[in-house]
Amino acid sequence: MAGGDAVPIPLDLPFSELKTLSGTLDGLALSGSPADVDPSLFHAAPHAKAAAPDRDRERTDFGLLEQFFAEGKPVLAICYGIQSLNVFLGGTLLQDIPSEVSSHIEHDVQDGGSPAEVFHDIQIEPGSRLAKLANGLSEVRVNSSHHQSVLDPGRGLRITAKASDGVIEALEGTTSGHWVTAVQWHPERMVETDALALSVFRGLTTAARKMPLRT
Repeated sequence: MAGGDAVPIPLDLPFSELKTLSGTLDGLALSGSPADVDPSLFHAAPHAKAAAPDRDRERTDFGLLEQFFAEGKPVLAICYGIQSLNVFLGGTLLQDIPSEVSSHIEHDVQDGGSPAEVFHDIQIEPGSRLAKLANGLSEVRVNSSHHQSVLDPGRGLRITAKASDGVIEALEGTTSGHWVTAVQWHPERMVETDALALSVFRGLTTAARKMPLRT
């Protein structure tokens, strides 16, 4: 819908093959995952509510991010993806929002609750890339399906949106000319009903088209 061709990336590729594959791609979308990033990667003890890590996903994400940052290729990170990106750049994570944040907001469907997706409002930083993608809106409503979130942003990342309880909902890269956008919600589940959701993916494909042609 955003004008790009999706290329699935296996999680079991040796680094040499992963590097070769990444060289054929113009942009990267890091998706969500039922796993949680290994807390040892951000020098923390595991929380009792943390899900098991996915070593293959971590290795693949970090290998791809290394290549995409080295080459200045655009990156869109979603849910687990924003957390993976943040840890890759030296940031830390809040490991369990319900037990660590005093909040009136449901960020995930609770055990025994309705299977329907939950939604809440976020406040967008004026002048940010996300604000431009949102056509200047300062507040939007997003879906929410996570129990972890960014705590301290990693190197070269800045906060561009928060929920009213202070939970970080979006980051962007600060390096000029390198399109890096990361969101905690799932825009792929909202593209048919939400203008910002589709705009986020169009932002990725637009940035990808600006990359030099491969030879």
